[in-house]
Amino acid sequence: DSPREPEALVQKVQELAQRASAAVKSAFSTIRDSEGAQMARRWLSDNADLAKQRLAWLKERLAELWKKTPTP
Repeated sequence: DSPREPEALVQKVQELAQRASAAVKSAFSTIRDSEGAQMARRWLSDNADLAKQRLAWLKERLAELWKKTPTP
């Protein structure tokens, strides 16, 4: 064994560790993004129903006001 072999091995292990670390960070980022997207979709879905309810209420109120408006 020459003195250079352990250095090359150490360097190779460090490179592999860096690659593995980058892969794990990427995977966690993807999971976090996916969870964020799920939360956003859920929030939009929940609030879309509320928006529909409010629009229906507003439509009813406008219809009532329209009926009460005197015609010239």
